[in-house]
Amino acid sequence: MAEHENDRLVFSDSIARYERELEHLMGEEGPFAKEINGYVARPTQIEMAKAVARAITAAEPLLAEAGTGTGKTFAYLIPALLWGGKVIISTGTKTLQDQLFTKDIEMVTKVLNAPVTAALLKGRANYLCRHRLERTLKERTLESPKEVVFLKRISQFSKTTDTGDRADLSSVPENAQVWDYVTSTKENCLGSDCPHFRDCFVMRARQEAMRADVVVVNHHLFFADVALKESGVSELLPTANTIIFDEAHQLPDVATMFFGQALSSRQIIELCRDARVEGLAHARDSAGWSELTGALEKAVKDLRLAFPERAMRLALHQIPKDNDFLDAYQAVLSALDALEKALEEAAVRTDTLAQYHERAVLLNEFAKHWLLLVKGAEKTDDVIWVETFGTAFQLHLTPLSIAEIFKRQVQALKCAWIFTSATLAVREDFSYFTSRMGLEEAKALTWPSPFPFQENALLYVPKDMPMPQSPHYTDAVIEAALPLIASCGGGVFILCTTLRAVNKIGERLATWLKENDRDIPLFVQGSANRNILLKRFREAGNAILVGSQSFWEGVDVKGRALSLVIVDKLPFAPPDDPVLAARLKVLERNGGNPFMDYQIPETAISMKQGAGRLIRDEKDVGVLMICDSRLVDKPYGGKIWRSMPPFARTREEEIACDFLREKVPVL
Repeated sequence: MAEHENDRLVFSDSIARYERELEHLMGEEGPFAKEINGYVARPTQIEMAKAVARAITAAEPLLAEAGTGTGKTFAYLIPALLWGGKVIISTGTKTLQDQLFTKDIEMVTKVLNAPVTAALLKGRANYLCRHRLERTLKERTLESPKEVVFLKRISQFSKTTDTGDRADLSSVPENAQVWDYVTSTKENCLGSDCPHFRDCFVMRARQEAMRADVVVVNHHLFFADVALKESGVSELLPTANTIIFDEAHQLPDVATMFFGQALSSRQIIELCRDARVEGLAHARDSAGWSELTGALEKAVKDLRLAFPERAMRLALHQIPKDNDFLDAYQAVLSALDALEKALEEAAVRTDTLAQYHERAVLLNEFAKHWLLLVKGAEKTDDVIWVETFGTAFQLHLTPLSIAEIFKRQVQALKCAWIFTSATLAVREDFSYFTSRMGLEEAKALTWPSPFPFQENALLYVPKDMPMPQSPHYTDAVIEAALPLIASCGGGVFILCTTLRAVNKIGERLATWLKENDRDIPLFVQGSANRNILLKRFREAGNAILVGSQSFWEGVDVKGRALSLVIVDKLPFAPPDDPVLAARLKVLERNGGNPFMDYQIPETAISMKQGAGRLIRDEKDVGVLMICDSRLVDKPYGGKIWRSMPPFARTREEEIACDFLREKVPVL
């Protein structure tokens, strides 16, 4: 007993020394304050760093909600790098991933004078595949002259790049079709059988990650790898003593996506393309490759026509089960069977054809299993649904909950799991997040933002607005917003819950600006790439940007460039989403209240994210205008606005306009 008591004393003493070291390093007289221009010692940041330190020493999970301006990046980086060992940091956005790797980690290691190595690991689709590039150059399969030009640029890039990271080649757009031909997927990678295996960019990135002390990934790669053990992260996990999830509020949705199963029309079309090229090159005499793949491609296109034309998500009861659908689906299975058989017979010719045969088998097995589930011939606890977009479709099997799956992952690794975000809790209640992630027993702490919201920010909910379901609602939003836009003269985000509202508001604003001879740049989602729009918005300094959900988070615009954020409606999740509908049904069956237990917490967290766009710095000022009067008029509205930053509040238009005229600098 005495021996165990001594162990606890030693452990407590080491934690105390660890915390004192953090106080010194991060304090007003510490090296960070002396060496980093603009560094401000914040008590909440130091307290969060201590909590992270305790979680690391005890190798246990921690939920850390830190309000905007806390400095959570340094609050987890400093204790993690100070403690040492292998650190894996997973982020929700590429912007934060790049900032961590290119700036923050280097800054912290320099001040700590620590010999820490870092690596950036992305999914394989981000890296050039030498084998597929070589084959595409040889086969000349691209028809578009523009894509041929892009291919030449990629070929030149392959001779000079050290990383093969497609992000380093800005002259070829991210959405260019040619990337599908020159990057690999889990299905078409040849692995150790590839002639370029020794100089493979993906393998090189993995090897660097294995050697590095700190590895930066994103949530999509982390969970794709944990689910499929495919991209290198699984090899890193057993060696890690600290795993950190920044922007952790995104985890439930990301994890659900990757712990499910899916089959897309694109996967089948890619198999057809690969099999046709390889078959004609190395097994021309064994099958009619063009006829086989052409038949399968046609069957896939016909199956798409059996679903509704518009982009949508179909629940099980909405999936057509008439003869047209069943005949079209059976045609896909028959054509896939024929291609699988041809690839099996040709598999002895090349390792590549053997690998393509394995791909065909897996796709065929899933396609047959999915149809049996749709017809009710087999049972599953997963949600069966279809997603359609453009000329493509995706067949899904999605788990109702990933809580138990993820809980096993956390329990299997004896290390610290740190989950941090500005939006994990609803009024300091973490249960919504913990129940979805299986983290009910994890310690949860929250630190408020140090920003002076009461003085610098105003929440305005206009009076006399129609109900959001009114056909005149968007017109009312525009009319209510125009006086505030005129008062601040630009620097405006208008965040909408639908693309239809984005387009309508964009059109009306363009007309208003022209009629009133207002020199305010207007940017509307869809007119250019999201990052380009944000760049132009920042540079303009007095612009208006109209966007949807994708602009609600991961956007950092400081100062005068953003002084007014307008939200058209409370962002309730659409109840017709197949996975959400299934979850709500189970929740109701178990005695819960789907609206209060799911929809309200989800909306509160989304609103915290939207509100977080406005005040990004201690000197920022502005108005958050929420046009949806349910925030005030409905009993549940209080739960939402009380979860948001503590802005001053008003319902008077003139007060909001005066605030902007007095507080926002005139350009």
